[in-house]
Amino acid sequence: MRAEERHLTLATRSGRRGSLVVIDLSRARDERRLRDYQLRSRQVLESNKRALARLFQSGLIYTRSGARLARDLLQAHQSLLRVSDLLTRLGQMEAGERGATDAVYHEVQALLSRTAALSARSDVILARR
Repeated sequence: MRAEERHLTLATRSGRRGSLVVIDLSRARDERRLRDYQLRSRQVLESNKRALARLFQSGLIYTRSGARLARDLLQAHQSLLRVSDLLTRLGQMEAGERGATDAVYHEVQALLSRTAALSARSDVILARR
């Protein structure tokens, strides 16, 4: 029995010709989780890009606090690149590697949280000026 067949016992429904179609709910959950993280990653990346653009447009980058903020935003961008690599790796992992995927998702969550916090802090600083 293949690994896929062992996991395909969660739900069934009738097909067009009365045949049974097996739906793997755990795989569907994993795919949805991956899509949600990819969407969140894109949103945080766009927020980060907007903050960097506002930093340059306002001329704040030429101040000490602006340079510090730009450095933080660039570090956040590096974290987002790491998140992108991790999500690509998750998309290529097999469904049976549950423990490994949970560890990678935990790392992705931590990176996204830290990056979102940096972007939010930059928004507050830019809004004040």
